[in-house]
Amino acid sequence: MGTKVRSQAAAMLVPLTLLGACVSTPADWDTVARRTPAPVVVARGETAAVATIAADAADDPAIWRNAAAPAASLIVGTDKKAGLHVYDLQGAERAFLDAGLVNNVDLTETMIAGSPGILVVASDRSDPLAAHLALFRLDPARATLHRLARLAAGPGEAYGLCLAALSDGVDAFLVLKDGTIRQFTVDLGGAAPALRLRRTLRLATQSEGCAVDPINARLYVAEENVGLWRFDARPDGSATPVRIAAVDGRRLVADVEGVAVALDERGQGHLIVSSQGDNAYAVFALPDERFVGRFRIGAGRYGATSETDGIDVRLGDFGPDYPDGLFVAQDGDNAPNAQNFKLVDWRSIRATLEP
Repeated sequence: MGTKVRSQAAAMLVPLTLLGACVSTPADWDTVARRTPAPVVVARGETAAVATIAADAADDPAIWRNAAAPAASLIVGTDKKAGLHVYDLQGAERAFLDAGLVNNVDLTETMIAGSPGILVVASDRSDPLAAHLALFRLDPARATLHRLARLAAGPGEAYGLCLAALSDGVDAFLVLKDGTIRQFTVDLGGAAPALRLRRTLRLATQSEGCAVDPINARLYVAEENVGLWRFDARPDGSATPVRIAAVDGRRLVADVEGVAVALDERGQGHLIVSSQGDNAYAVFALPDERFVGRFRIGAGRYGATSETDGIDVRLGDFGPDYPDGLFVAQDGDNAPNAQNFKLVDWRSIRATLEP
């Protein structure tokens, strides 16, 4: 995705902009007129801006929920030109690690070298011809990241990344820019971390955002100009993709970018997808994958979001501002400052959706 220059005011005028600048046929007018409505919610907070100014830099967030002290939860976010930021729920930057050209990020609690820990993994695209995964350990008490390893992940440009704690450990799904998806099991039990390639999946064109429903063993991947796909997430499962939703100009408008899954302990919840082309987010119920609505993050104290790349969502208590869950979205235009991430109370999103 190229450099983003749209202002916050323009972000609220997307339908008018589309009609005035892009529409040339009656069919196009009809598509815009019948675009699925997207009720507006507002952010309750935002992170500090990334340090890379005047560039498409902030990209993808990952949320860690502190079950013992929910208000002390943390957000890890990428500056894909520079490295990884750690933010608290007030949006303050607690730490920054110069990690190079890391694009997408995810995290999970797991055993690391025999001790409980928080594993953070980022797709490393420093070399567009040779993909890597960058592994870190999050120290929640100090809100800092510690390097574990940078591991070769085969040829191609690393792009999307999501994790899942499956039956035999943590699996990392690396989405290459050309639509190839490699599934690795991350070995954290030895003297040094290692990757074991389990299988390779494929979509036909550029893809990035992904998320896993670990309870129902489903991998969701966004093919940017085509739609949202589902794979069996099990290493021995089917490699045939099933399309959940098409880029139709109504529910999903290209590019389709970030993907996030919000689940309760019963495996029920929602799948959220960034409809970047019209600054909205489409939502599907899980496990039946039924479309239940769209929403936008509109102007408020912290401003609207536009052209969102990465998103994340977690259910549960995050303190008084986010008692039922937290949604975090990259903001492609945080003018006059550099890009950042917006924080939204899950209750406000849930209120917009069909039951």
